Amino acid sequence: MVGHVSRLLAAAVITATLTCSPAAAQTGDQAQAEVRAALLKWTADFNARNVEAVCDLFAPDLRYDYQGFPERGYDDICRLLRRSLSEPDKRYSYAPPAIKDIFVAGDLAVVRLTWTLKVRSVGARQEVTSEEEGVDIFRKQPDGRWQIIRFIAYTAS
Repeated sequence: MVGHVSRLLAAAVITATLTCSPAAAQTGDQAQAEVRAALLKWTADFNARNVEAVCDLFAPDLRYDYQGFPERGYDDICRLLRRSLSEPDKRYSYAPPAIKDIFVAGDLAVVRLTWTLKVRSVGARQEVTSEEEGVDIFRKQPDGRWQIIRFIAYTAS
């Protein structure tokens, strides 16, 4: 899995390098800020249990791979997120993502990041924390929003 992520990241770096110009750099900075803001908004919506907004980060044509599970899409992640946020006996929360890199090439952006998820069950003394490494690929939509079209995630070891 890590080799696959490295190849994906290398392709993104090459694409970004080949398409960057001084004029594109300004646009790239703005795009990076917009992508970062979209990730932070999603984190706030998730932590507020805003079930209606948690799918807004993902494009309808989303495809994703999560460590060891079959490839899934938009409907799958939305169903999972809504179910998790509606569980009365568990509380899920994400820390703001630790963004390592954001590469922008035109209407695509590749983000390498780490998510930290905390889960607390009702009556439990301690919460369970997990870290998930990942690569998110965003595309700027016709309405101007950046949405994830592909992502790969795996539990950090």
